[in-house]
Amino acid sequence: MTRVKDLREYLAVLESLDDVQHIERPVSAMLEAAAITRRSTEMRRPAPLFDTIQATRPGFRLLGAPGALSSDPRYPLARVALSLGLSHDATAQELVEHLAAVHAKAAIPPKVISPDLAPCKQNILLGAEATLDRFPIPLIHEDDGGRYVNTWGVIVARTPDGRWTNWSISRIMMIDYHRMTGLFLLQQHIGMIWAEWEKIGKPMPFAVVQGGDPGVPMVGGMPIPAEVDEGTFLGTLYGEPVEVVQCETVDLQVPAGAEVVIEGHVSITRDATEGPYAEFHGYALPETSPEPVYTIEAITYRDNPIWPISATGRPPDDSQIAPALGVSAEVLALLRKAGLPITTAWLLVDTACHWMIITVPRNWRDELLDTSTTEFVHRIGELMSANRVGHMCPVTYVLDDDIDPSNTSDVLWALGTRIHPTQRQQHWPVPILPWYQCYTEQERHSGNGPIVLHDGLLASIEDGQARAATFDNLYPQEIRERVLAAETNPAPTVGR
Repeated sequence: MTRVKDLREYLAVLESLDDVQHIERPVSAMLEAAAITRRSTEMRRPAPLFDTIQATRPGFRLLGAPGALSSDPRYPLARVALSLGLSHDATAQELVEHLAAVHAKAAIPPKVISPDLAPCKQNILLGAEATLDRFPIPLIHEDDGGRYVNTWGVIVARTPDGRWTNWSISRIMMIDYHRMTGLFLLQQHIGMIWAEWEKIGKPMPFAVVQGGDPGVPMVGGMPIPAEVDEGTFLGTLYGEPVEVVQCETVDLQVPAGAEVVIEGHVSITRDATEGPYAEFHGYALPETSPEPVYTIEAITYRDNPIWPISATGRPPDDSQIAPALGVSAEVLALLRKAGLPITTAWLLVDTACHWMIITVPRNWRDELLDTSTTEFVHRIGELMSANRVGHMCPVTYVLDDDIDPSNTSDVLWALGTRIHPTQRQQHWPVPILPWYQCYTEQERHSGNGPIVLHDGLLASIEDGQARAATFDNLYPQEIRERVLAAETNPAPTVGR
């Protein structure tokens, strides 16, 4: 299919799938829009598009849950698939394969276009006029530290020497109409780049992008390797370059179809208090931290801009789905590069991205001769413990590929019947990120904790491997075909 290139094309496709709900009555950006979005996400309803925002100029809109699960239970990942250039009916495994394949392709960097051709340049505010007061900046949760400018957009930043341009999602809170603050964790790419500017004593140029190509925030929420530009990664994924345009006041390029672009510089000192904010792990914690200040110097935007929001919380929602896909694809690529037979990998969204499920083909012993299940799982653990993406998987289960790891029912059955309570598990000490709630407070603050790998592989067929007691396995093909044919062409009902 032809890929979707901006948010408005994306909405048109979602409309054709009955996956958009227009909210035409006046709605407040202060909690109400986010509450509707949160309710929509939890109930698996169409994405809410707020056409009338109170105390905001006519035409300015909010879009809730742009990257959440679809309202159609047949195609739960439709919004994700469309965002990443695939058909709406793509499966979890197809999406993971699509992303993992990028590493083997020739890189396609972004294409710079003229400002005259860039929709994000339709309106330009500079200097004192560049203020947030005309936009419907939402208050997402009641206990948040303030209104959050960025929940489903990307921050564009570049290293001082220009070698690496990063597009990443990280929350940003409004301080006032000219200033913002946000997280700069040194373990994250945005924090790594900020640290380089801090080292040379110069404020960091930034651009915050809202809307546009729906693949931008998806990839911005994924842990692709450091020093890899997301714009190039996305173009390589699409097979064609992402169009970008030069910013007005800083030496950065941004997606040309963006709805809103905020430009300026970030301080090299941590002078603001950020948070609290209910995060992707599913808890509203009263945590704050000292963070740098974003000073706004320019804002450009499309006519009648659409501002996307994610009402983060207990999974599944946008904030877990993009990272789950990214981690899954990177783990798959890592293990296959090492020559291991892997069917797929899936970071289970329902666990707030805490559990990784890795499945392997039933004939893996033919490729790894004289290798026990313990040795196979140990090799997986060695690779994951030595790689940043493996550190994002506190718990990993290795299973045979009769299990669909994106099917929670399948996974729970396998875990209940194939995972020993105390045996067949391996622990690895690694650096950890502070938001994984399964760790102790001491582990989160120190940045060090264990990951664990569980060996749930079945015995070999020669050793009496069990078969799943299902329709496909319990009945001969002739009987199955007769049953399925009757479902497709049921006999007419005869009246009494």
